[in-house]
Amino acid sequence: MNSVAFELAAILVLLLANGVFSMAELAVVSARKSRLRKLADDGDVRARTALELAESPNTFLATVQIGITLVGVVAAAFSGATLTARLAVPLRELGALAPYADKIAFVVVVGLLTFLTLVIGELLPKRLGLGNPEGIARSLAGPMRLLSRIASPLVTLLGVSTDALLALLRIKPAPEASVSEDEVNLLVREGLRAGVFLPSESNMVERVLALDRIPVRDLMTPRAKIIWVNVDDPHEAIWHRIVVSSHTAFPVYEGNRDHVVGVLSVKSIYANLAAGAPVHVRNLMTSPLVVPAGLSATTLLEKFKQTGRHVALVADEFGGITGLVSLHDIMEAIIGELPTVEMRARPRALRREDGSWLVDGMLGADEFERAVTGFPLHPKPERDYETFAGFVMKHLGHVPREGETFRLHGYDVEVIDMDGHRVDKVLLIPIRAA
Repeated sequence: MNSVAFELAAILVLLLANGVFSMAELAVVSARKSRLRKLADDGDVRARTALELAESPNTFLATVQIGITLVGVVAAAFSGATLTARLAVPLRELGALAPYADKIAFVVVVGLLTFLTLVIGELLPKRLGLGNPEGIARSLAGPMRLLSRIASPLVTLLGVSTDALLALLRIKPAPEASVSEDEVNLLVREGLRAGVFLPSESNMVERVLALDRIPVRDLMTPRAKIIWVNVDDPHEAIWHRIVVSSHTAFPVYEGNRDHVVGVLSVKSIYANLAAGAPVHVRNLMTSPLVVPAGLSATTLLEKFKQTGRHVALVADEFGGITGLVSLHDIMEAIIGELPTVEMRARPRALRREDGSWLVDGMLGADEFERAVTGFPLHPKPERDYETFAGFVMKHLGHVPREGETFRLHGYDVEVIDMDGHRVDKVLLIPIRAA
């Protein structure tokens, strides 16, 4: 009886050893290298050892496989040579089962050992390894490295044999996959579902990662909305423009607006006024930073950091100034629009109670289509305008006059206000069925 207990205990120990190897394998493979690297940089020796194993999968996996194979062979030897024979003895005393005692004993022992191996030696340890991969990898890294050193001759032989077979089959090992932007976004969304991130934080991360795909032309204030300053403008004219605008930077031109000689900031004007001195544009302006319209927002941000400036003029392919972009615009691209009091008080596309729409002519074409869903504009490849005012002028073929109307997409479109040659306000009135 003592012999049977010893054999059962030995098999249990072997199953537990098999479980340790399986748990170590899955933990090291599943552990995040970035987290292990951080722990290692903080002085965690066990994390450094686990990281070494994770970065040398050929050696580590060979060691684990050797251990699992040896454990399986020894466990099979114990069960096949001893337990099967012992179980067959009482079965032979059962008359009907006596002729089949050895076969029945073999099937029972093999079935029971297989069940215990799957549960104790594989499934349970792997679930534990997945539950805390970094912690278990750190705990088992030392023993696993010791075993790999002991079995190094056999591990080397297996590694060389595997590499030779891969070369014979002309199979090249795939390079280690790098982290993609989609994977980062997926991790952030998982963190959002788990409550680690706030919704606003998740949105900001996604927008930051998209900055390199956003051209400056999508962020800039268009030329028509820029407040310009002539280099020879008197103090009174400059002060009036500052008061009536909500801008903080003003391009300074000489002669015509394509000949920009500098940029004037509100901060410098106020500083001058606080000192009791009149505003002289030439003394206060700074040299302009000019960037192409197709420059990415990320590159522009780097230019702001390098130059120490927070405002840039945007030039088209012909050298003309098409807009102005600031650090504030990039921040809005990351955290969302920061509406001013004026913007909140006067929506740019307002639906009225009678179903009509009052539209600001400078409303962007894409923004207009999102607001007024039943009024499609031209397909994007065919657009040679950026605002709804540009669409109206393209449709009419000339600069409209106040009160001019046309019908389109089930609406009477009326130009109700002009600002010089620019369409300022447009009214869309649904055509009622008779």
